[in-house]
Amino acid sequence: MAAAAAAEAAEPGNLAGVRHILLVLSGKGGVGKSTISAELALALRHAGKKEQSISLMSAGFLLESPDEAVVWRGPKKNALIKQFVSDVAWGQLDYLVVDTPPGTSDEHMAAVEALRPYGPLGALVVTTPQAVSVGDVRRELTFCRKTGLQVVGIVENMSGFVCPHCTECTNVFSQGGGAELARLAGVPFLGSVPLDPELTRSLEEGRDFIRDFPQSPAFPALSSIAQKVLSEAPARLS
Repeated sequence: MAAAAAAEAAEPGNLAGVRHILLVLSGKGGVGKSTISAELALALRHAGKKEQSISLMSAGFLLESPDEAVVWRGPKKNALIKQFVSDVAWGQLDYLVVDTPPGTSDEHMAAVEALRPYGPLGALVVTTPQAVSVGDVRRELTFCRKTGLQVVGIVENMSGFVCPHCTECTNVFSQGGGAELARLAGVPFLGSVPLDPELTRSLEEGRDFIRDFPQSPAFPALSSIAQKVLSEAPARLS
């Protein structure tokens, strides 16, 4: 589990200085939660906090080798989540974006319980257009309702491929599943992010996609999602 934050200042402390906490959720793996988490943090910084930096914490930083697997039972994972909340010096943060595993496991319950005392807690739910993904996300929305998580909105990732030569958009998978799910669930639809080789390259090279690829078809989608989060989160989490 990783967390990315657009920070106001690098002051020590735990989560007492966090204004908004967003859990990025999905019932299905492989939909791009980590990509959306990272790009949302970058887009939020560029949209609202242009002079501030990104802070990052991950269980991966605690492993001795990049090839090491986290083979832990639930209680040890839950203890680490609580340690992330209590021991990491997050400082004064505008947004803490928490990248979660797929599903609705004990880790999700531990994260919700550990984070809830520190201020407004909301969920951003990621899906892809396929019916199997949308079905899993419907169950994720049920999880949000049962745990009292306010859903800030739904993002549809991998929604078509824009040809870099002719700019025609091809729906590689289905179309419109995220928007329809948001309508049925009565939650905001934040936008669709197309498949983009430049986005993949920026992630692999550790580059700031929002800064370096403004001509990409994914750029306006991510920027728009960030603007909607900035407007939706304070209202829905108040």
